[in-house]
Amino acid sequence: MLVVGLVAFVASALTFVSGFGLGTLLMPVFAVFMPVERAVAATGVVHFLNSVFKFGLVGRRAHWPTVWRFGVPALFASFVGAWWLLRLAAQPPLLTWALGSRLLHVTTAKLLIGALLLVFVLVEWVPRWKRLTFSPSYMPLGGLLSGLAGGVSGMQGALRSGFLARAGLSRDAFVATGVVIACLIDISRLGVYSRMFAVHQASLDIGLLVVAVLCAFAGALVGRRFLEHLTMDAVRHVIAVLLLLMAVGLVGGLL
Repeated sequence: MLVVGLVAFVASALTFVSGFGLGTLLMPVFAVFMPVERAVAATGVVHFLNSVFKFGLVGRRAHWPTVWRFGVPALFASFVGAWWLLRLAAQPPLLTWALGSRLLHVTTAKLLIGALLLVFVLVEWVPRWKRLTFSPSYMPLGGLLSGLAGGVSGMQGALRSGFLARAGLSRDAFVATGVVIACLIDISRLGVYSRMFAVHQASLDIGLLVVAVLCAFAGALVGRRFLEHLTMDAVRHVIAVLLLLMAVGLVGGLL
């Protein structure tokens, strides 16, 4: 229980700044204590409630034109991504390797998404690209790519942050806009999560779930205070480091 609470707290604090990472970090920890399908349901509940909590904290600062340009295409693309996942799941992994007793699989979807994340890292760190921004006309494309990635891997937040960080938004508007879009996508997934929760509710550890939710709330509050001391440039550097770690994890089959 202590491990779950600590991971939920740290991941939520990081997520407040970066816009992604809570589900990616929390689901494997839940999976240590329960079967994977229950871990997915539990993570979905924590992620959704945490998104709603953060919306209450910062939602009023969202840049609503970007929310609609980015969020609506992401909403529909996530369904396409889920369908694509079913097709890709039938294909064998491109590479399988062992890390201790664990078999890791590198799939086509992970490789493509990891490569795209590396592009965003280069945009942040290559000097001639640092001033690159995405105009509002590119937001629907960003939403489509983010939604597809979310449907395929559940990691729509990483691509969303990569686009929004270059959308010319202020620090507060970047965070709030990402939170609102995350809420929209979480609501779209709620049907799936609720079915999982209904099936496994009798065997879910409610105490563990409550601890994770409360620790995620506390992490969001800490992340909000931490945000006050950051500039938008610092936020983009945090995002770039986390994108690099996620890209390496995807390409290597660790995620």
